[in-house]
Amino acid sequence: MSHSQAESVIKNIIREIGQECAMKGQTVSETLVAFMVKAVVLDPRNEFNVDRTLTKNDVQKLIKLCVSRLLDTANPSLDTIKMQVYFDMNYTNRVELLNEQHRILEARLAPVSREITDNRARTREELESIYRKIVSYVLLRSGLGSPTDIKVVREATAALQSVFPQTELGVFLSLSKKDKERQLKELTMIVTGIRLFNKDCGKGGEGIDDLPAILNEAIPAATQPIDAELRASQDLAYRYTAVLEMMCESPHRNIEARLSMLKEALFNVRQHEAFLCIILSDVITCAQEVEMMDKQFAAQIEQLKNTVQAKTAVPTSQVFPIFLALSNLWTSFQDEILLLSFLTNLTVSLQQFLGIHAQLFPDDVMESLLEGVTVKSDEQRIKETIGIKVNISDFKEQEWLFPETTANFDQLLIQYRGFCAHTLAEKDGLLLPGNPAIGILKHKEKYYTFSSKESAYVFSKTPDMFIQLIGEKAKECAELIQLLELHHQFESLAPCSQVRSGDKRSMKPITKCNSSTQTDTHILPPTIVKSYEWNEWELRRKAIKLANLRRKLTHSVQTNLSHLRRDNSTQVYLLKDFGTQTKLDNSSNVPRPQIFLAGLRGGSTPATCMVKVNLTRAVDET
Repeated sequence: MSHSQAESVIKNIIREIGQECAMKGQTVSETLVAFMVKAVVLDPRNEFNVDRTLTKNDVQKLIKLCVSRLLDTANPSLDTIKMQVYFDMNYTNRVELLNEQHRILEARLAPVSREITDNRARTREELESIYRKIVSYVLLRSGLGSPTDIKVVREATAALQSVFPQTELGVFLSLSKKDKERQLKELTMIVTGIRLFNKDCGKGGEGIDDLPAILNEAIPAATQPIDAELRASQDLAYRYTAVLEMMCESPHRNIEARLSMLKEALFNVRQHEAFLCIILSDVITCAQEVEMMDKQFAAQIEQLKNTVQAKTAVPTSQVFPIFLALSNLWTSFQDEILLLSFLTNLTVSLQQFLGIHAQLFPDDVMESLLEGVTVKSDEQRIKETIGIKVNISDFKEQEWLFPETTANFDQLLIQYRGFCAHTLAEKDGLLLPGNPAIGILKHKEKYYTFSSKESAYVFSKTPDMFIQLIGEKAKECAELIQLLELHHQFESLAPCSQVRSGDKRSMKPITKCNSSTQTDTHILPPTIVKSYEWNEWELRRKAIKLANLRRKLTHSVQTNLSHLRRDNSTQVYLLKDFGTQTKLDNSSNVPRPQIFLAGLRGGSTPATCMVKVNLTRAVDET
């Protein structure tokens, strides 16, 4: 059978199961049916062979089993599976939820934005109309008041006119579509910032709710019921655990029939506890974000007040960034309100999957079961094992991790959601909290904790056998796959959220050890700055000198000769050197000229009589 044919058969099976349940008055989602189909096929008690093609009888048997399980409303196991499917389909982390909400807002605003950006207004009436649309867009995008409230519209228009007067519409309309959209968003943020500032100064803020104050009241109000529900589920879990422990130790009591039902009820409350912890963690993150944003908002308002104080005009470069920051913070406040509402609604929605406990195990039944039994909380169980540690010298091959030798001890992903791996396998699904301080066993790159030193020793002898036993138990109780986070063993049943988030579970332990290092005294060449001055008076002297120089002026004048004069340059071709060669080399020696002047010293005669005698020899004599 091809992959597409197999998908078609599975879709038909899911559709048929859904229709049969609907006919019997039970509406079920396709996701729940698909999960149940996989759970029924995995259960070895139903004898389905996943390696061979399903026959017609197999399909009929599968449909019948799924329908009967989906209609068994008095079953904690079904409630747990429904809870898991519901949470998986509805829970979204902060980032994804806010991104989706921002995408929805953009989609809703797109028609209004298109009306403005595609407009080709020419007449005065058309320009006024488009300006009104811009005001409406600003109000819709910011969420500060209704666009139908005349007071809100007037205030927003006044704020918009202060930064974008109607006379600027012509320039705005000449921009490209992208630039128009960008400017609309920027105008919205600036107008939002102006209105928030006016509200703080008591000069406006019509229709603007005090979101920081609302959040500061809403977060504790949301946390209290989640805390109360968490405590209630934990108390139930402690009671069920105590009864199950007692039943495992004394099986002769006539209560074995309730054993499986009690375990399923325990799985139900433990799963509810796990989901509430996720929700509570998100609420705490909300509280931390709001606290941080409150301080930032107050600081921005204070800075803005200092900037505009007693000034008639302030440069836009100073105030616009603050307006934008105020707008962004206000959007974050709106996001936190949305997140808080989402988490509160999700908490309320999970209550529908807990109703079975009161029917199966009312207070009087639980009191009779708990007669003479000590109910211990998870904290009490961990306190009982304080100071007890595994002795590493007893193990040659296994690796154990302890808090004092592992840096990221608290961040390691413990298998089975931190429950004792040995008790889980040995006592057929009993969930006891493991104490990491006893020691975390590292086996095949996975980490296991135990509720006692004895459990740790027994498990470490044959860990693979116990892991297989837990896998077999998970096949019988499909809700354990998500509760104990066994998705790596059952890839086909991994929830969407696990698939979307990818494999973020491979946190390696960072073990610590004692080490020492020695540093050279002078590893770099000396960098002595010759111009460095330490003397205060010398620095003052230089400062006075520089200050005096600043007061001096340099003058320049032009004369008739220097007027319009400029530097010129020319390029010339230099003469080349030439040389010639003759066939004969010859030389001649000429006589040295020699002339003698006689009578220059004078004589007996009053007039000097000079006689010039040429003593140069003839050429032919040389």
